[in-house]
Amino acid sequence: MTGRPLSRRHTLKGAVGAAALTLASATMASSASAADGSDAEAHGTGEATVVLVHGAFADAASWNPVTERLQCQGYTVIAAANPLCGLAHDAAHVAARLHATPGPVVLVGHSYGGAVITQAAAGLPNVKALVYVSAFVPDTGEVLGELAARFPGSQLDAALTPVPAPVPAPGSDGATATDLYIRPDRYHDVFAQDVSRHTTRVLAAGQRPLSATAFTDQVSAAAWRTLPSWNLISTQDRGIVPALQRFQAARAQSRTVEVPTSHLPMYSRPDAVTALIRTATRTVRP
Repeated sequence: MTGRPLSRRHTLKGAVGAAALTLASATMASSASAADGSDAEAHGTGEATVVLVHGAFADAASWNPVTERLQCQGYTVIAAANPLCGLAHDAAHVAARLHATPGPVVLVGHSYGGAVITQAAAGLPNVKALVYVSAFVPDTGEVLGELAARFPGSQLDAALTPVPAPVPAPGSDGATATDLYIRPDRYHDVFAQDVSRHTTRVLAAGQRPLSATAFTDQVSAAAWRTLPSWNLISTQDRGIVPALQRFQAARAQSRTVEVPTSHLPMYSRPDAVTALIRTATRTVRP
């Protein structure tokens, strides 16, 4: 390359420009980093991990609308797998996941998942709060089937289809298990009447079975007796009737909100569910 050499003035001008550009880039990066940090702090990063436990006839994806909202607000979320094989088995499975979760935990259970977290969290020092969503909240020694029968009006039992399972239920000493499904033609009206039929058709098609032993297993521990709890009561619930939900919330002395929704508020009222979980997390500090 040919041409005249740069003068000393041009050389100094170029060096100053490069230095200014470098300084501006560093300042912008620092500002962006600070903004990211303040935004994360404002949205909850560094607070408790939220562990979500799904209920019967579902999987962890049933929490997706709430999981997405919490993650967008900066929370660490685990949507745990609930085997649905019976209360003792399921609680032990969730407890193992909680043991492996560092830091404080806010534990959330929907429907049958409420019974699971009640037993799983007992004695675990990292679980700091419980949140129940349209859930069972049993006491020590209770059986879910008997608890539900104390408050009539549920349409769920009549909508179930029993299917003999090809393998024994865990802990049943070889006895044949029975799986329970919600009849697809009843899923919308019984489980989620305020959710679109398109969505409920998809949920009904992909539902996971619940072992019938879940309604006969005896609860061995009740974590709500030693932990603070929050409870979202679904006032239009046709699965776990509102009267039962109110009784349980009062007995556990839960901080309670009532929402006019079906048994699936994660789909019909995800903002309300998310807000209640966030309220619980604000009481927990690392």
